[in-house]
This record gives sequence, structure tokens and C-alpha cells, in this order.
Amino acid sequence: MESIPVMPPQLMGSATAHMTDTELHKLLISEKMRCENHRTNYETLKAEHSRLQADFMRSQNECKQLSAERQNIQEKFQLLLTELRGELLDKTREVEELKLQALSPQRLELLKIQIQKEVEAPMREHIRKLNDEVERYRGEYNKLRYENGILTSQLEHQREEQHRMLEELTFRFETQVTQLEKDKEELHGQIISIDSSRDNKHLEALLEEKVLLCQNLEVLKAEVKELRAEREHYGAQAENVQRIQVRQMNETQAALRSLEAEKQSLKLQHERLENELHTATEQNDHLNKKLHKAEREVHSLTSKIDELKHSQKIEIDNIKLEAARTKNDSEKDKDRIQSQLNELETENGILKASMEQQKELLAEKERELIRKVQAVKEVGFQQIATMQEERLEMENRIAELEKYKEDQEQQKHSEISQLEEKLRIAQSAEESTRRELLSSRTKLQQQVVYAEQLKKEKLEEVDLKREISNLKTQILSLSESENSLLRANEKLRDVVEQLKQENRCVRSQADKVQQEAERELEGHQVEWLQEKHTLQEELSQLQEKYRLLKEKMHRAAEAQKKRKNIHENRCRKLKEKIEVLEAKKEELETAKSVLNRQNIPQEEHVRLQKRMKDLQRRHNEFRTLILGPNVGASGFLNPGSYLSSTMVPEVFSFQNAQEEQHQRELSMLRKRLEELEITQEKQLEELGPPAERKIENLSCGYRQRNDEEEMAAAEHGFQTAVH
Repeated sequence: MESIPVMPPQLMGSATAHMTDTELHKLLISEKMRCENHRTNYETLKAEHSRLQADFMRSQNECKQLSAERQNIQEKFQLLLTELRGELLDKTREVEELKLQALSPQRLELLKIQIQKEVEAPMREHIRKLNDEVERYRGEYNKLRYENGILTSQLEHQREEQHRMLEELTFRFETQVTQLEKDKEELHGQIISIDSSRDNKHLEALLEEKVLLCQNLEVLKAEVKELRAEREHYGAQAENVQRIQVRQMNETQAALRSLEAEKQSLKLQHERLENELHTATEQNDHLNKKLHKAEREVHSLTSKIDELKHSQKIEIDNIKLEAARTKNDSEKDKDRIQSQLNELETENGILKASMEQQKELLAEKERELIRKVQAVKEVGFQQIATMQEERLEMENRIAELEKYKEDQEQQKHSEISQLEEKLRIAQSAEESTRRELLSSRTKLQQQVVYAEQLKKEKLEEVDLKREISNLKTQILSLSESENSLLRANEKLRDVVEQLKQENRCVRSQADKVQQEAERELEGHQVEWLQEKHTLQEELSQLQEKYRLLKEKMHRAAEAQKKRKNIHENRCRKLKEKIEVLEAKKEELETAKSVLNRQNIPQEEHVRLQKRMKDLQRRHNEFRTLILGPNVGASGFLNPGSYLSSTMVPEVFSFQNAQEEQHQRELSMLRKRLEELEITQEKQLEELGPPAERKIENLSCGYRQRNDEEEMAAAEHGFQTAVH
């Protein structure tokens, strides 16, 4: 309004009439400006709303994309989980198979118990029988020894009694002879002194007594002969008993040796079974290790699966958290936009209300203007003349007003451009404020962290103050202790002086003691040198002993090699003998086939059948002796088979079965002989002196020779029976 020029005084009267038009025009212009402002605000809000809606749609699309990615990840994890579960099932199946293959400790214990029962039951029975036989032999030996002791004691007692009786008889006879000599001398003296008649009578009496004494002497001699004969008889009986006892002792010792050999073989068999059990336990341990390894792999796979599940859960939780965070952010943005929209709607409502109020005011003003116009028309009719006169002036004024209006419109356009620039500045300021808000948020977070750090520093400062107070108290106590230490130091200096004096005295004494110690050290060194020489001599002796022992070991190794060669030669000989036996068997089979083709008489057939039964019995006894008692009684010598060979046409198949049975028995015989040789060698190795080894070798060779002779006899008998 300041730009309106001043009217001339001739136009002032007409201006009052036209002021209402200018005010209305100004009001309309201001309303148009407000409407334009509201329109621009509405457009900006609409653009912001569309932008926010686009952001919201973009966030929804991102959420959908994240959910799709999460679903894909879940599907991948499900596939991986199914694959890992399949692998886990395969591994568990393999573990179960390994568990079934592997021996559990309970199953191993059951197998051990079963094997021990199966092995130990016959062994225990055999050992029990052997122990019973040993106890029986020992009882018989003790009984014989007791009887021998009794007989020897009786013999000694009888000898002593006979010796005593002989001594008594000799003493009595000597006394009688001395008495008779005395009587003889007396009688001779009496004969000289007394007459012959009395002498003759007395001589006759003496002759009679002499005859009686001779008779008694002969009786006594006969008794002595009888006693001597009895003594010789008893001596012969004692010698016979002693020989019998010696023979029984030798038999019992041989039986004990055989029992000990069987015991050693049983021990070796037990050790072999223990070794087999040890190998079984080692295999079980190996399988258990494989099982533990598989279990560890299963555990590692399960741990990997758990880790993958855990990582999947963590990633799902992170995705959920991010989705929730984005959802919360979108909801916050939505709420903020909604609040802004609500605010804009409220402002729009307020503006609409103000517009309605303005419209009402405009309507009232229009009505007032109409009334005024009517009044003016009424006045105008009166003033038409004046109006027409003033028309030109008004037209000029209108032209001026149009120019003024154009100027005002230009000014309004410039103001609108300025307002738009201000709006852009405000938007940039808003963006800058947003940035500042974000920076302020970060600063606020930093300040919060800084505040937490300050709190921590305050707490640390409080702790440091406490420590400082404690240190001050400690410093005070240390200062007090320092003073006390200074006082104690002065006292210690005095003590040090005293100790220095004592040290001088002690040094002098120590020098003396050192000299004595050096002298003692020299003496000890001399003693140590002597001991060193003695120890070196002992060491040389020990080395010599070691060399001798090494030579003995070398000789023992050579002897072992020789024994091994002997054993190999024996094995070779036994193999050759087995081949010879197989050749004999083939000859017997050919002879059997020849006999099957021939016609044999009934009597010859019965005789051969009896012979065959006898040979079968001997063969079974020999086989039980060689192969052990556990072998069945079915052998290749079966009379029914030979009978059926003459009667049944299916001879060749039965002969093949017999041949297979015979081959099996020969293989068992080979194994038995090899086991016997191994046990004999081990027994020979365990036996100490070489003399016993020679005896055992001789006994083994004798047994082997007997076995070979029995086998040869059986084969020869069978061959003769077949022929």
C-alpha cells in the first residue's frame, strides 16, 4: 500500500465511493495468495506423502525380499539338514554294524567264559584224572615206603635181636667153656689127689654131662643154623621188597614225568589259548577303536549339525531382528507420516474453516456492497451527470489503477518467487536439521558412551582415592617402620662390628679346618683311587662273565638251531612216512577193489570179517591213542562198508567217502604229531641239564618208534587181512 500514489484533490471525493472495490480486490488477492500457499503446501505434502509411500512400498518390498531370502536360506538349511541327517543315519547304521561286528565287553566276557568253560572243562577233567592218578600213585608209593620202612625196621630189629641172642649164646657158651675148663682143672687136680674109683664114677658122670652138653650144643647149632637161614630168608625177602619198591619207584617216577610232560603240554595249550584270547582281545580293542573313531565322527557331525542349527537360528533371529527393526522403523516412519498427515489435515481443516469464515465475510461484504451499490445507484441516478463528467477522470484513474494493479501483480509474483526460494531454503534447512538430528543422535550416543565412561572413570577415581588413602596409611606405617628400621640398623651395625670380630676369629679357625680338610681330602682321594682300581677290576671280571655268558648264549642258540634242524628232519621223515602210508593206502584200495571183483567163499568171508573186526578194534585203539579221546569212532575200517562193497553197486562213491575220511584222519594225525613234537621241543627247552634232555629225546624217540611200529603193524595187518 505504500506504493500507491497520492490522489489529487479533485479525485478525493470519488475515491471514497470506490474504496470498497479496492478493498474487495485486495481481499481477493490476499485470499488467492493464501489459496496458492495452501495449494503449494498441499502439493508439497502430497509429494512428501507419495515419497513416504514409495519408501514404505520399497521397505515392504525389501521385507518381502528378505522374507524370500530367509525362506530360501531355510530351504537350503533344511536340505543341508536332511543331507546331514541322512549322513548321520548312515554313520549310525555303520556304527550299529560296527557294534554288531565288534565285541562288547559283556559279550567278550561271555565269550571268554564260554571259551574257558569249553577249554577248561575237558582239561580240568583230564587234570583231575591225572591228579587222582598222581594221588593214587603217591598213596601207593607212600604205602610201599611205609611198608618198606616197617619191614626195614623189623629186619633191623630182628638182626639186632639175633645179634643179641648170638652174643648171649656165645657169652653163655664161653662162660660154660671157662667153667668147664675150671671144672676140668679142678677135676684134674682131684684126679691127682683122689683115687681112681671115684674118678671113674666122676668121669662117667662127666662123660654123661659131656654127651648132654654135646647134644645141647648140636641143638643150639641147629637153632643157630635155623636162625641164620631165617635171617637169609628175611634178607632175601627184604631185597626182593626193595627191588620191587625200586621198580615201583621208577614206574611212579616215569608216570610222574609223563604226567609232568602232559601238564607242561596242557600249560602250553593254555598259553596258546591265552595268546588266542589276547589276539581276540586285541582285535576287539581294534574294533572298539574303530567304533570310538566312528562315534567321534558321529559326535563331530552332530556337533557340526548343532553348530549349523545354532548358526541358522542365529541368522534367522538376526533376520527376524532386522525385519522387526525395519518394521519398527517403517511403522515409526508411517506413524510420523500419519502424524504429519493428521497435522496437515488439521491445518487443512483450520484453513477450510478460515476459508468458510472468509467466504461468509465476503458474502456479507458483497451484500453490504450491493446495498451500497443500490444506494450509490440511487445516488448515482442523481449524480449521473456528475458521474459522466467524472467518468473520464475515473477512466484515467482506472488506467492508473490498472497500472498499479500490474505493478502489484509483478510485486506479488516477485514475493511468490521469494517465498518459493524461502520454501526451498526451509526444505534445505529441514534436511540440514535432519542431518543435524542424526549427528546429534550419534553425538548423543557418543555422549551416553562418554557418560558411561565418565561414570566408570568416576568409579575408578573413587577406587583410586581409596587406594590413595590406603597408600597414605601404608606410607605412614612405612615411615614409622623406616624409623624403626633405622634404629634397628644402628643396632645391627653394632652387631656387625661384633660379628666382624667374631668372623676374624672364625676365619682363622676355618683356615685351620680347611687345612685339615685338605689333608683328609687327600687321604680320601687315595682311598677313592684304590676303590676305583678295585671297581675297575670288578668291572673287568663282570665283563669277562658277560663274555662267557654271551658265548654260552651263542652256543645255546647254535644248539637250538641244531635242534630245529633235527626237528625239520623229523618232520621231513614223518612226511615221507605219511606219503608211504598214503601209498600203502592206495595199494590197499586197489587190493580192496580186486577183492570186490573176486568171489570170496563164505568161510573165508567170515574169517576175514572177524579179522577185520579185530583190526578195526586195534585201529580204533591206536587212533584214540594217537589222535586223542575226542575223535569219533567212525573210521575208514568199517566192516559194514566192506560187506556193502560186495553187495551194493554204489561202491566208488562210498570208497571216495572212505578215502576222504582217511585223509582227514591222516591230517589230524599229522597235526597231532606236529603238536607232540612242538610240546616235546618246548619241554626239552624247559628242561635244564643235557642228560635229562638226552633221556627225554630217547624216550620221545622210543615213543615215536613204538607209534610207528604200531602204525606199521596196523597197516600190515590190514593189508594181510585184505589179501
